[in-house]
Amino acid sequence: MESGVELHNINVQDFIKTLDSCVGRVCMRTNEGDCLNLKSKLSQLLGLTKLIEGGIIANARVFCDSQEDETKLFRLNLYKDVPAN
Repeated sequence: MESGVELHNINVQDFIKTLDSCVGRVCMRTNEGDCLNLKSKLSQLLGLTKLIEGGIIANARVFCDSQEDETKLFRLNLYKDVPAN
């Protein structure tokens, strides 16, 4: 889980939907160095409340075990492409 995806101005609902489609572990590192597992709804609430500004995630860096998941998050960030269920 070395590389990460920098996210900017992401709609929270789109982000959660994308996280739900991920197959591997996805985490976000806090300023304190903790790694929050974003596949957990509790961790999503804890981690995202600090990042949300008016329904938008202003800035976050997430790390993925799966290259496929990293690609999904990259596409969300760049193209606002939300995976279909």
